[in-house]
Amino acid sequence: MRKRCSLVGMPGSGKTTVGRQLARRLGVPFIDLDQRLEEVLGSSIRQYFEESGEDAFRDREAQLLDELTAQPGDMVLSTGGGAVLRADNRARLREAGGSVMYLRASPDEIYKRVRHDKTRPLLQVNNPLQRLRELYATRDPLYREASHYIIETGRPTVSSLVNMIMMQLEMPA
Repeated sequence: MRKRCSLVGMPGSGKTTVGRQLARRLGVPFIDLDQRLEEVLGSSIRQYFEESGEDAFRDREAQLLDELTAQPGDMVLSTGGGAVLRADNRARLREAGGSVMYLRASPDEIYKRVRHDKTRPLLQVNNPLQRLRELYATRDPLYREASHYIIETGRPTVSSLVNMIMMQLEMPA
């Protein structure tokens, strides 16, 4: 069974929550790209965004994604919601070995999950649901391009989602 997996999807789609459980189940390290970025940057993503801008942040994100996907060995990698915005990142994820899973959730579902979360810089706007809809319209095709499989995250529990991903990982490559 393949034990290298990357998770892509909108902010709030469950990448971190599902990724942690999946890594535990597979017995492999879990790496959260956003958390690792905050360690490297020495600040929160929101603070870095405000001080340096999105382009600088995306440069650092791409650099760290390069480093992590080049590492040998098994892992579950949870990417940031915008990691797919750059074509190089999408290609790197697909070519890094292992499977890329798109955790797909509708903007309305995501809004229900993250509406009170003040740590997400792209959602600190007057109408976060509208912002999610705009992000989804832009990013959904990019997530699809980067991924090998699409996992619908609407109703299932986290353990059900982990089971769905496990079934995909058990299929012959």
